[in-house]
Amino acid sequence: MTLFAIYTRQFAAPAAIPEKFSWLAFLLPPVFALVHGLWLPLIAYIVAVIALGFAASVLGGAATFWLYILFALWIGFAAPGLRRHALTHRGWTHHGDLVAAAPDLATLSWLESK
Repeated sequence: MTLFAIYTRQFAAPAAIPEKFSWLAFLLPPVFALVHGLWLPLIAYIVAVIALGFAASVLGGAATFWLYILFALWIGFAAPGLRRHALTHRGWTHHGDLVAAAPDLATLSWLESK
């Protein structure tokens, strides 16, 4: 079971954001950012990767690799918060949290309780 944050917007289907580690955000951060419309985090990611590229000559290849892995791991854990923040910024309203096995079940449970 997973905890889901339920967001709604007028004339739109509710969104259920899972509070769990995102493998897509860990393995492919730019793809995750593009899929969810997270433009500012995408720009921050690109700047951080460029900075790691420049720091590689000073830090060494192995240290740069492990710093990138730690950065990607952080993105994987921060992904739900980034999505929630983006929805709130776009005018979506947080209506609470539900525990469910899947996002569609969380949405259905919220709609039934409404």
